[in-house]
Amino acid sequence: MLAMERIGALLGVFAFLMATIYGFWTNSTELGIEWVGVIGLILGGLLGFMIKWYLGMTRRKLEVDPSDDPLGDIDEIQGDYGFFSPHSWWPLFLAAAAAVCFLGLAVGWWVFIIGAFFAVPALIGWTFEYWKGEHAL
Repeated sequence: MLAMERIGALLGVFAFLMATIYGFWTNSTELGIEWVGVIGLILGGLLGFMIKWYLGMTRRKLEVDPSDDPLGDIDEIQGDYGFFSPHSWWPLFLAAAAAVCFLGLAVGWWVFIIGAFFAVPALIGWTFEYWKGEHAL
């Protein structure tokens, strides 16, 4: 986790450095500073430092992470990473419906409504997949 924390800090420093360079570069033109890019880079830098802060706070609350030990092995990481459905088709249907919904934002609202019509049953099916049937928990 320490390496990820350092990557967040590196991202923040890089984005702030690029915001400074970009501000000076665009200020040299006759149009002046291009504020959208500068503010976007500043927000990207703040995001990097937010990641560093969150990972630092989390690292202090937890025990020593095996990924921080240079001599650690993968099998030292304990715990369950979660439950993943190996046979579910619902994510595919939900992704297709979400693609239609996003296409509807560009094409027209009627396409978005068609996508939402397919997205709601896919989301309900994926949520309640393990409540009944042969794979019930």
